[in-house]
Parts: sequence; C-alpha cells; structure tokens
Amino acid sequence: MTLPGPPDTPRAEGEGLGNGPPLSDRWIDALPQAVLLTRAGRVRRVNAAAVRLWGVTQERAAGRPVLEVVRRHTLESLLGRGGELELEAGGRTLRCSATHDGDDAALIVEDVTEHRRREAELREATAVLSHEFRTPVAALRGVLEALEYDMPPALAQNFVRQGLQETGRLARLVEDLAVGFRPTRARTLPLAEAFARAERLLSAEVTGRQIRLIFGQDHLVRADPDKLLQVLLNLIENALKYGPGAQPIEVVTAMRGTWVEVAVLDLGPPIPDTESLFRAHTRGQGAAGQGSGMGLYIVRSIVQGWGGQAWAERREGRNAFCFTLPGVGGLG
Repeated sequence: MTLPGPPDTPRAEGEGLGNGPPLSDRWIDALPQAVLLTRAGRVRRVNAAAVRLWGVTQERAAGRPVLEVVRRHTLESLLGRGGELELEAGGRTLRCSATHDGDDAALIVEDVTEHRRREAELREATAVLSHEFRTPVAALRGVLEALEYDMPPALAQNFVRQGLQETGRLARLVEDLAVGFRPTRARTLPLAEAFARAERLLSAEVTGRQIRLIFGQDHLVRADPDKLLQVLLNLIENALKYGPGAQPIEVVTAMRGTWVEVAVLDLGPPIPDTESLFRAHTRGQGAAGQGSGMGLYIVRSIVQGWGGQAWAERREGRNAFCFTLPGVGGLG
C-alpha cells in the first residue's frame, strides 16, 4: 500500500496548482470516512472527516502519539496490530480498519450507524410479516382441507368466500412490504363485523378447546378492517394459548370519550410485568411452545398507527389486554 506523504512531501508536477491545497490533501479530505495516517506511532495526517470525528485539527494532531488523538486504547491497539472491528461510541456505530506499510500505518473509521439501523428495521419487518402471514395462511389451509370433502353447495360457497377473503388479506400484506405497517385503508365499520371475522377464523380452535368466546356491545369505529382483525386475532389467540383451559374469554367494549376501548379478558394467573410483553421478541414467563414474541409488539404498533393506545392490566381477577380506536358517535 502506498500512503499519501506528509504535508512536507514534495509535490508532483501539476499538483496543487493555483492557490488550492495539494491534490493528495484534496482527495483525502473528500473521503466520507475518517482517515488517520501515522509513522512510527505518531500521527502525521488526519483528514477532514477525522477532524470532525475526534475534534482535533491537523495542526494539533501532527506529531502527537496516536492515543492523544483517538483517545481510545481499542483504536490504538487496532492500529498496532491491524485488522477490523466495530465499536459503539457516543451512540454511533463505527466500523474501524487498520493497515500497515512498513513504519507507516493508516486507520480508517466509517460511521455505519444508519446502515445498522436499516438492517435492524429489515429484521423487524421480516419478523412482523412472518407473524402476520401466519394467520391467513393457516385459514387458507383450513379452507382447502375442508373443500376436499363433499358438502352442500351453499356451505362450499361459504368456504370459497372465506378463502377469497384471506387471499385478499395476503395480497394486502404483500403490499405492506413496500408501504409499511401503519393502517392506510381506514373506513367506518361496526365492531361486530371484525368480531364476526375473528370468531369465524378462530372457530376450530375455540371448539377444539371447548371455550366460550363472548363479544360485548357493538360500536361504530374508524379503522383499517384488516389491521383491526389482526389486533383482535393476536389478543384472542394469546388468551386461548395462555389462559386456563375451558374458561370463557370475553371481549368487552366501552366508550372512552370519542374513543372506543376494547379489552380481551381471560382468567389466567396475574402477569408480573405486562409492559415488557409489548417489546419485540419478548414472551411471557413460562411461555411454552414456539412463538416469535412479536404478537403484542405488532398489536401496539398497529394501534399506535391509528393514534390509539395498547396496554395490559389486571382487572377484577382477570388479565385484560386492551386497546383503543377512534369511535364514530355510536350506532343507529
């Protein structure tokens, strides 16, 4: 590797014409990465990005030991041995690499905070989509399995309608890959419509567990029907999974000013830390079986998208998983 010469290196013919700095200074200062050049353990050059990163001008840095400029033993050691590493500094993620050429060495530091943030968002989006795809895929599988058997035409047509409805949900989820997860198709609808869809999709599981599912008073609300359904399914499925067997699950509603509160109640044991359950990739203590830990995180993300709140509390001896959504002045 040929490293740029120190400030007093003779200029090549044509370099530094006019009143501007030498060409070697101009290209190294144009780099977005912070570059620090050393000779025999002492700094001989820092570029403009390095000045911004470490707050030391070229005049003050030149001739000083490396540690006095970078102020991190980790970087000093890296420069001594060569190689690469990532470190967190001041809330930023820095990718650092060092290389040698005899007594000369170079330390290059790149801020990859935004890159890592985008990677984290992509992982989160993948987890959310994986979780949200599970329900319509399972519903479609149930429809297709039912259609394998002979049945009255009216019943078969009902299954076909369910299959088409879930196919539509899948298509909209695919669109969400590009437009994000906030509700974008809000309309006015009665809660009873969402309750009926949820009850139909969960009927096999409810029947198999011999559990009664009770829905409360109807209200007109303003929401994306698919997102509202996803919230209800996540909360009711959690109650089915973690509540005591053969005990009823109740979905109650109430007006809270201009908002409608919906609460899914089960007779499960008290939950010590309900707030943590709404974090991504978090499951309750003693949770059995497979699970992504994304269900309640998705619930809160969707509800906050339409301006509501989602929380859990202990209510009259039952666990209550609650959310609010905009009301439309009641029915009738």
